[in-house]
Amino acid sequence: MLYFDNVGFSYGTGEGGISTVSGISFRLEKGEFAALIGENGAGKSTLARLCNGLLKPDSGRVTVAGLDTRHVKTSLIARKLGFLFQNPDRQICCNTVREEILFGLNAIMGGNEEGAAQIREERLNEALELFGLPGGGDPFSMSRGERQQIALASVLAVKPELLILDEPTTGLDYRECVNIMGIISRLHREGTTILMISHDMELVADYAERGLVLSGGKLIGDLSVKELMKNRPLLEAASLLPAQIPALAMALGEGFENVYTVDEMTEAVYERLA
Repeated sequence: MLYFDNVGFSYGTGEGGISTVSGISFRLEKGEFAALIGENGAGKSTLARLCNGLLKPDSGRVTVAGLDTRHVKTSLIARKLGFLFQNPDRQICCNTVREEILFGLNAIMGGNEEGAAQIREERLNEALELFGLPGGGDPFSMSRGERQQIALASVLAVKPELLILDEPTTGLDYRECVNIMGIISRLHREGTTILMISHDMELVADYAERGLVLSGGKLIGDLSVKELMKNRPLLEAASLLPAQIPALAMALGEGFENVYTVDEMTEAVYERLA
């Protein structure tokens, strides 16, 4: 679904160019849920923009569903890949929620044929119902969390096969976070491939299956999230801390080696007390 082959990218050219990522190679298969993590400035957002063709690699190759991003229009990639920006205000461009969701649908599907128009209307209503959004509402008068949901609804309405999420829960309260991640989890269960950029290791531990670790523009780790949470040298190299439950399990030591969740911790504590 997504393939990076020895990819490098620099902002600027010649000696003044600043290398952002180099030698990046990984493959994300259909149906996976991976988290892209690393310290600030590691190159995560640059890598995300290389995925959707907004940036073209200086070296190596990026392919999305078999499409080489250097040789196809971003509009073609957008038919396969949905991208949620960290800041929804950089994504929303219409005056009503309805128009915002239809904007992407019109761009992807095009045409005024009766069949296409009916599909667009069905997807619009599905997105409005899924997020509980008012179709006639003004996005710019809504809260940050609501605007994030509008942006995600407009992305999901086109039903992408691959979804890139750049810090999807930034600025959300707990209820909004649970709601959005619940929708994303359902999409994953239904077969959508997901790559999530996040600084929130609790979020990574709860939802992702695989961790891609960036540091200094290089991919220094590619492993399961469970392995990642107890790999202190790797986490320290990327200036990261494990989620709270795995961190507590490591501190408790023997008998807690396979503890990663609250339920597993509760069971392990009961066994220790027994």
